[in-house]
Amino acid sequence: MMAKFFSEREKDDIEERVIQIDRITRVVKGGRRLRFRAIVAVGDGNGRVGLAVDKSSEVVGAIQKATRKARKNMINVNLSETTIPHEVTAEFAGAKVFLKPAQKGTGVIAGGAVRPILEVAGIKDILSKIQGSSSKLNNSYAAIEALKMLRRFADDKEDQNQTKEKIVAKKKKTNSKKEKGAVDGSSQAKKASKK
Repeated sequence: MMAKFFSEREKDDIEERVIQIDRITRVVKGGRRLRFRAIVAVGDGNGRVGLAVDKSSEVVGAIQKATRKARKNMINVNLSETTIPHEVTAEFAGAKVFLKPAQKGTGVIAGGAVRPILEVAGIKDILSKIQGSSSKLNNSYAAIEALKMLRRFADDKEDQNQTKEKIVAKKKKTNSKKEKGAVDGSSQAKKASKK
């Protein structure tokens, strides 16, 4: 039997989206040096997403470098079925991004740089609004910050239970102090009446 060799790397089901490619120049002694900057979002479509920016003298090189960096910087996003668990607003530089959960079947209502990030993260139903800056770079980072801020319902329930326990414990302490004060006060009143 002959062994099978695979020259290709295994498919890892990570989707890549190029958000923007810019031509940038740097002024040097001999004139202007031309380079390209790529903003790339990657995600597995199941709650993991990454964003990166990188530069190179060629467009393909910039995209490859940004993709590699984005894969290293992936974050986990807390999802609630096909949407997000709650509303969230995040700011980055001059950009402000608002994300709101939507009913099943709504689709991704987002524009600009936010849409590809939400799609590669695996969010299928969401409403969003970009305010402030029109920079795709700042809007992308603001969208990632908003996704980082999402909490799971389980976390919220645990926090609620902890706060309830703390409140009950505080009430018990204050009630016991009041009872002690009432006992001390009544004994002092008896002593004063006897004199």
